[in-house]
Amino acid sequence: LPQSIGQLQYLTELDLDFNQLTELPATITQLSQLKSLSLRRNQLTSLPERFGQLRELAYLNLPDNRLASLPLSIGQLEQLTYLQLSVNQLTGLPESIGQLRQLTELQLTSNPLTSLPQSIGQLERLYILNLSYNQLKQLPESMGELRELKRLDIQSNQLVSLPQSIGQLSQLTELFLRRNLLTSLPPSIGQL
Repeated sequence: LPQSIGQLQYLTELDLDFNQLTELPATITQLSQLKSLSLRRNQLTSLPERFGQLRELAYLNLPDNRLASLPLSIGQLEQLTYLQLSVNQLTGLPESIGQLRQLTELQLTSNPLTSLPQSIGQLERLYILNLSYNQLKQLPESMGELRELKRLDIQSNQLVSLPQSIGQLSQLTELFLRRNLLTSLPPSIGQL
């Protein structure tokens, strides 16, 4: 992408799916009106550190890339409602992810995630959380704070137990647990 992309000051939607992008110019953070950004199936290994300056962004689609980490500034995307990060190389998420208070859907399928930050429980509007096909061994107790969660997919991980707080997910209608290492379920499961 040319450095001059930042001059497209009225751009609200940018679709760069199915390209060969290995990086984004830092000037992309100047697209202050951008509401939707789709970068599916590229070769991105990182996002610009000032990515959080895209304050109007509501939809961010980044599956099928090579992202190994997210910038701390991602927590500044206060309007974000949809975040798709499946099929990347993420081993963890920054604590700042908990600042995405408008987020309703978070897709993290097929990453080598080994843990989640406690701040995940601050995503109070989260409706769908997909963590399938990762390497999670446990979930933080803060998961019980996701009171609006309707669908939780944590199949094909390495979970040996579930947090007792899972029983607090009173809105949950779909729970996928197949292909884990569970030997028992917490008594709180009966509260679902």
